[in-house]
Amino acid sequence: MPCYRCGARQTDPGRGQSPWRRGVRHDCQVLVCPECQVAHDWAGDLDRCPRCQSVHLVRRLGEVECRDCGKVAPPPGAPGQAHGGQAPGGQAHGSQARGDQAPGLSEEVARALERVLGRSAARR
Repeated sequence: MPCYRCGARQTDPGRGQSPWRRGVRHDCQVLVCPECQVAHDWAGDLDRCPRCQSVHLVRRLGEVECRDCGKVAPPPGAPGQAHGGQAPGGQAHGSQARGDQAPGLSEEVARALERVLGRSAARR
């Protein structure tokens, strides 16, 4: 998954904790690269917990959970959710954040498959 701000792709981490930060933006999981953490107010763009206002949120299995207070929000479109998963302007949330439109992603995946599985397996 690329950085939601600059599009940089995360590489295999070395030993220790990753310098990349995870968050939720418009109900979609995003990553923030170390460079964007320094250059921008990266936390200002992220969704906040409605209970404690923390940006330490994670999205999994359609729910958003606050890592600080434990509040779990139901998936968008569930009863009581008004926006139905649509961003302002009618576009679905997170298409760029998930890397759906990241240039060169399919080629990068093909190269990775060739390295790991060998050329014949990647062409299947």
